[in-house]
Amino acid sequence: MVRATNMANPILQVENLVKRYGDVEAVRGVSFNVEEGEVFGLLGPNGAGKTTTVEILEGLRDPDGGRVSVCGLNPQRESEALKHEIGAALQSTSLPDKLRVMEALRLFASFYKRGRKPEELLKRFGLEEKRNTFYNQLSGGQKQRLALAMALVNDPKVIFLDEPTAGAGSASAPGNLRRYRRTASREKNHPDDDSLY
Repeated sequence: MVRATNMANPILQVENLVKRYGDVEAVRGVSFNVEEGEVFGLLGPNGAGKTTTVEILEGLRDPDGGRVSVCGLNPQRESEALKHEIGAALQSTSLPDKLRVMEALRLFASFYKRGRKPEELLKRFGLEEKRNTFYNQLSGGQKQRLALAMALVNDPKVIFLDEPTAGAGSASAPGNLRRYRRTASREKNHPDDDSLY
């Protein structure tokens, strides 16, 4: 089955994006569109401008040229509204050592207008048994799964993943990515069907 897309209003729009750091042009004329429900990746060697591009889309950096739109918003001018529409999981996440898993999810949920139930996220990411575990007692893979759950806590329309399999271990990395895809698919196509998991 082919999914129909609305090419008039992609959820991400990037047109001729440019970012310079002094004499170094980190991003040179990058353009792409991403449709709602689409999984899209930026690939390239270190220093190719991937993280800079994502940081511009997240509203953390200003571009030197071009135009970007995320969920119909300008990330630099409408950053307050944008934070309620996006989620992000960084390559490495650090939380206070004595913060418990459930406390972290509830804390991050309190920052947003809407959100998912922390219990649901614990289940989705296999962290139910770790709900009362301190952050410093989690394995690297468990910390990464918690970061992924926190990225979804506000029920974002767009999620940015920077090295989503880093620290997850080779055995759990594919499972984490499948969880993301299934979660996105469930929300878009089967909002009440837990059998997809």
